[in-house]
Amino acid sequence: MGSAVVSGRAAVAAVGAVVISGLTAVPAFAQCASPAGVYAESAGWAQRLTDASETWPLSDGTGQLVAVVGTGIDAGNAQFAPGQVVPGSDLGDCDGRGTFAAGIVGAQRVPDTAFAGVAPGARLLGIRYTETTTAGGEPSPDALAGAIERAVDAGATVVLVAVPAASTSPALEAAVRDALSRNAVVVSPAVGDQPEDRSYPTDLPGVLAVGALDESGAAVQGEAGDHLSLAAPGADLVGVSAGARGLGHRWGVDVPAFSAAYVAGAAALVRSYRPELDAEQVADRLARTASRPPNGHDPRLGWGVLNVNSAVTTELVDDPSALELPAPMPDVPTVRPAAGPPPLPDHSPLSGWLALLGIALAGLAVVARATIRLGRARGWRPGSDSWTWNDR
Repeated sequence: MGSAVVSGRAAVAAVGAVVISGLTAVPAFAQCASPAGVYAESAGWAQRLTDASETWPLSDGTGQLVAVVGTGIDAGNAQFAPGQVVPGSDLGDCDGRGTFAAGIVGAQRVPDTAFAGVAPGARLLGIRYTETTTAGGEPSPDALAGAIERAVDAGATVVLVAVPAASTSPALEAAVRDALSRNAVVVSPAVGDQPEDRSYPTDLPGVLAVGALDESGAAVQGEAGDHLSLAAPGADLVGVSAGARGLGHRWGVDVPAFSAAYVAGAAALVRSYRPELDAEQVADRLARTASRPPNGHDPRLGWGVLNVNSAVTTELVDDPSALELPAPMPDVPTVRPAAGPPPLPDHSPLSGWLALLGIALAGLAVVARATIRLGRARGWRPGSDSWTWNDR
């Protein structure tokens, strides 16, 4: 699959001569991506970690349109259902990244391979704004802005930025604001090599910013900061390949940017199962249900690792879907660590005996009062062994 691991700003820039380790590593104008073969082994670690098959009876992403913004989609791979890649998509993907990301989102379960996508019921819209097999330098933020606008105009409910830019622009910031105002979840990966690097629109307000980890749980991108929401697999990945003309895969792929594809698939599942939630609430839910790091927010992994099943099914106390009446959401979304359980009542033997003693003393007091009243009524003379309710 290629020995070099390309991550961080190199994956953002994707300058003509080198594209992505494990996918395509071709000079400008050279041949396009092609599969390494059919992946016939058991499900890889990333698919096991993000396995959504238990949620498919509840939600498989049906009704959701996921736009994959990057290099287009090769709809000829056999793991895309007929019509799943919708009309209006940019078909063909010489580079291969858009196809690989789209497969993580929505590849069908088929014979001969264990690989499948997170949300196979979702429709896919390929939006090409960069072509990394041609010269031209870093992806343009203005071109990316136009691609996001096209995605939202086409009705995308989830916008996956498969190829982020290394800089921002007023046009990109305006496009993201518009997408959020039109209730689209915008998901974008952090791929910078250094902690101070920033990917875009990953670092913009309201974007679901995704870090990447390997099988050991270690972050694989250098970019770090408070802007990261959660993390998903970004190393040793399996996915569908462009240029397959049937069933075909690449595996052993080390590209942090693909972490966002797992999160975009999960967002489609949540939106399908919980249509009452808006985009802001969907993003908040994905972060809050992540498997949390031990010390709160991690600058490279965010609020934790994507937990697909929990994101779909967990009832959150301040989530409108868990209440009889919708609760107002705060103006600024916040991610709060899950509250600990309330303290358990004191069940020590001493407290139990003290409680029993209190009950016994109260009973004795009642009996004593009744005895005194009865004795006074009788002038403190011996009488019958029985007494009636009128004696009390």
